Amino acid sequence: MKRLTIPEVVVARLPLYTQKLNQLLREGRESVSSQEMADHLGITSAQFRKDISFFGGFGKQGTGYNVIKLLESLRSVLNLDRIWEVALVGVGRLGQALMSYHGFSSTGFEIVMAFDNDPEIIGKSIAGIKVLDVKEMQKQICHREIPIAILTVPAASAQEIADQMIACGVKAIMNYTPTTLKVPKGIRLANIDPVLSLQTITFYL
Repeated sequence: MKRLTIPEVVVARLPLYTQKLNQLLREGRESVSSQEMADHLGITSAQFRKDISFFGGFGKQGTGYNVIKLLESLRSVLNLDRIWEVALVGVGRLGQALMSYHGFSSTGFEIVMAFDNDPEIIGKSIAGIKVLDVKEMQKQICHREIPIAILTVPAASAQEIADQMIACGVKAIMNYTPTTLKVPKGIRLANIDPVLSLQTITFYL
């Protein structure tokens, strides 16, 4: 499969499909129709079938999709059939909340190290993780070959920290800072800014 040929909008819908399938699994469902899956996202059943057709043939006409098999297949497509180690930089209130969030570990992600430059925070243990001095970040991330990082530092230092992480082999960054980062080609960047989302919502109110 040539992943670069898959539209990003399709990839963005896959985690939502797995979310629905996990819900159905908890409910004890064995099969699901394309229409029910499509309704979860407010799209057509034809669009759902087109989305998953990028990754192979699933389901049978008239019988729907086996929940477990489809979930396993989509998790494999998303590379969620393993545990991904994550480094977090910036252990303020948001960083501490993310470190304490159990949703990461239950979906295949584990924050294994955290860094900050505040002497009052360095050395403390939060959610079982000892906060290290940000000066050790490059050494530690390079040594452990961490592929994913979460950035919750002040905007002024975000680009410098991002550059250092990328130099150590980080391939994907979840950016919670209110600034636009510049990253090399091949580095995946997800920008999460609640304020911008709220400002978009108010347009419709």
